[in-house]
Amino acid sequence: MRDADVAGKRVLVRVDFNVPLEDGRVADDTRIRAALPTLELLLERGATEVALMSHLGRPKGPDPAYSMESVRARLAELLPDERIRVLENTRFEPGETTNDPELARRFAAHGDLYVNDAFGSAHRAHASTEGVAHVLPAYAGLLLERELEELGALLESPARPFVAVVGGAKVEDKVGVLRSLAERADRILVGGKMAEEREALAELGEAVVLPTDAVAAAAFEPEAEARLVSVDEVPDGWLALDVGPATREAFSAEIGRARTVFWNGPMGVFEWPRFAEGTKAVALAVAAADAHTVVGGGDSVRAVEELGLADRIDWVSTGGGASLELLEGKELPGVLAIPEA
Repeated sequence: MRDADVAGKRVLVRVDFNVPLEDGRVADDTRIRAALPTLELLLERGATEVALMSHLGRPKGPDPAYSMESVRARLAELLPDERIRVLENTRFEPGETTNDPELARRFAAHGDLYVNDAFGSAHRAHASTEGVAHVLPAYAGLLLERELEELGALLESPARPFVAVVGGAKVEDKVGVLRSLAERADRILVGGKMAEEREALAELGEAVVLPTDAVAAAAFEPEAEARLVSVDEVPDGWLALDVGPATREAFSAEIGRARTVFWNGPMGVFEWPRFAEGTKAVALAVAAADAHTVVGGGDSVRAVEELGLADRIDWVSTGGGASLELLEGKELPGVLAIPEA
């Protein structure tokens, strides 16, 4: 995009404004703010109009609850410029997720050239992310370029020791990225429910470090009876909802020795304060590390944002599934469609 001649032209930009809403207002504008550098550059270079398109939620068709009006209002506060226009939710169009060529041409009618700055949707071959790039001259936005640079460095030349911290519900959801990281990372710290799948994780080799203790609960409830136990002594019928203090200390020490850290996924049910300590410990360790740090995935990003630590992380990725697929070594359709991305 840095080489694109946008003066006097209409620019169509795919952004990732899939933000949480509360009471009809944007509850977290992180993704909107992440797009501002690209939008500001286009305006500075003389674009006559900047039309923005994004999905919001997963509506099955037009639905007022998923209108872009709240996003329009917040963007107007952050970047008031009459040349900016926010199109309606791309998911309102039935041909969006099937990458309908006719819809791509309709989208393309809004611009003379196309900029994809939606890394969080780059792993989807949709009309707004992939199809339009075959209709208009296509460029990567500043955010997309930075995401590829930051995550690509983890694959190609991470400073060592390289420590990856991975959490979540199931190994099968992240088995591809775990295998890829096992070939590159010096340590893979695994938390969350997926840490219980020890047999599957053992196949990844000696780099994997698993929890030794857990905060177990009698039920999957925020106020359930809970106790600290060894991971081998979780009572029958109980659930491990967080890692214990010994694991927190061990994981924090591994992160503290790292020169590169990648974190994706919580260590427990961090939405509930009684089971959030493991995730907090990892967030604090990553923020304090004398290392190049990258955090990706909605829950991990939410944790560092809520703890006020985001400005101490070198790169907070806007992509969840996209970042994992890139680290897994998969090609992203939205990136492949851009000639020089």
